[in-house]
Amino acid sequence: MTESAQAVREFKMPDVGEGLTEAEILKWYVQPGDTVTDGQVVCEVETAKAAVELPIPFDGTVRELRFTEGTTVDVGQVIISVATGGGGAPAPEPEAAPAEAPAAEAESAEPQGRQPVLVGYGVSESSTKRRARRPAEQAPAAQAPAREAPAPAPAPAPAAPVANGTPVSGADRPLAKPPVRKLAKDLGVDLATVVPTGEGGVVTREDVHAAAAPQAPAEPAPAPQPAPAPQAAAPAPDARETRIPVKGVRKATAQAMVGSAFTAPHVTEFVTVDVTRTMKLVEKMKADKDLAGVRVNPLLMVARALLVAIRRNPDVNAAWDEANLEIVRKHYVNLGIAAATPRGLIVPNIKDAQAKTLPELASALGELVSTAREGRTSPADMQGGTVTITNVGVFGVDTGTPILNPGESAILAFGAVKWQPWVHKGKVKPRQVTTLALSFDHRLVDGELGSKVLADVAAVLEHPKRLLTWT
Repeated sequence: MTESAQAVREFKMPDVGEGLTEAEILKWYVQPGDTVTDGQVVCEVETAKAAVELPIPFDGTVRELRFTEGTTVDVGQVIISVATGGGGAPAPEPEAAPAEAPAAEAESAEPQGRQPVLVGYGVSESSTKRRARRPAEQAPAAQAPAREAPAPAPAPAPAAPVANGTPVSGADRPLAKPPVRKLAKDLGVDLATVVPTGEGGVVTREDVHAAAAPQAPAEPAPAPQPAPAPQAAAPAPDARETRIPVKGVRKATAQAMVGSAFTAPHVTEFVTVDVTRTMKLVEKMKADKDLAGVRVNPLLMVARALLVAIRRNPDVNAAWDEANLEIVRKHYVNLGIAAATPRGLIVPNIKDAQAKTLPELASALGELVSTAREGRTSPADMQGGTVTITNVGVFGVDTGTPILNPGESAILAFGAVKWQPWVHKGKVKPRQVTTLALSFDHRLVDGELGSKVLADVAAVLEHPKRLLTWT
């Protein structure tokens, strides 16, 4: 194994962001047999914060993809192996252990046999075996004398794991998530006897329920046939429930929201304001040649108004340090913008937003939103936020009670702008009105401070000329 390791280099899942422990492989851009060069992107992964493309740091030929698409991999696990010594990578002749040569050839043959099927049951076996890498390598080595000549022998191997998880596991522990193991224990089901239908030979909740059903144990014979697995999924259209794994951005969002809601005492205040003048200003700026190519919208004006309010009330731009029992005042504003993406809610932020001119802020805001929608937001773009804006108005919602982004002291909800009857200059007239909501951490933001911030935002939106008069 020592000489083989010198010819084959392994690329491990890197830590692509601070504090991240796992990532899901979304897509492979290479296949076994492909030639890769230093810096070439080989796959796209989704962390708890963003989707990131991973470049490989060396040249060679792809020997094996250790995990299939859709698999969640811990940081530090090998995800791909590359032969860096040319075509002779599997051919070195170990002096100490000749039996390892067939084992190495068997490993090399497996990816070739599965090369046309990168996604599906045929490949998922590899990810299963990598859970217990050492035992898996010892087993083929022990059987090498018996199957020394027939190199294609590994080809039919994938059929067994699909139909029956027992041969794959062998001495290994059956693959199942903790909730599934608990369910099996509660139902008195031995996971070793359950036929897995999940990718990679993973036992699912449906498998456990099927094993616990009165008729399931009575029909062990059909187990080797792959047909029963699709039949188990057939009733899905009529199912009353659908279970979706919580992972990636959704998992991170859930953890962050629970932590924030039950750590920081939230207070939310509301104000309804006439923004007719601001909406007229937005239309004028859209026609301004100096702002050509820059996206101007009401959210831009709300962001500017909040920055003015923070400048007038700097104590709101702070964070609570529980460990040191300190309030950390920030002399910069990293303005977060909550963005709904196909992968879930993310909150990238505009660094040093307080120092930007209106055109610069508009440009940064447009780039932030487009990058988030395309799924290209980097983890660094979502770190270090100080305050956040959530634009619930785009969904036609009047307002809400937003939950603080962890580590921040305030979040402003911008509701839908609607025409409403409004008393203007002593007469009831149709005016464009919106409702703002400000949630803040009551540990460091008192009611007076929070009220002043919200009132200042409303005042700027009602009379946008205050953007010039207020300093």
